[in-house]
Amino acid sequence: MQFFYWMIFLIVIALAVFSIENSDAPKVTIKLFLLWKFETSLVYTILGSVGLGILLSFLFWIPRAIRSSFSMRKLDKEIQELEVKHQQKMRENR
Repeated sequence: MQFFYWMIFLIVIALAVFSIENSDAPKVTIKLFLLWKFETSLVYTILGSVGLGILLSFLFWIPRAIRSSFSMRKLDKEIQELEVKHQQKMRENR
């Protein structure tokens, strides 16, 4: 888990350095749905894309983590039940 935090820290530092180094980058025109059109810096476009990618990754990861949590609870409960049965069998065999 600590490795994960260090990786996030390094990515954030890299993005900050990238933003500072490219602060005077050319403007980019973004057209959406043939009606909306706005102009922004290339840095903001790239940072927005990275942020959107992170957000989408979390949205796909969250349901899997929830299912995993439920299955872990179910398996823990099953382990406890089997341990109780095992203890009862051991007492009967004495």
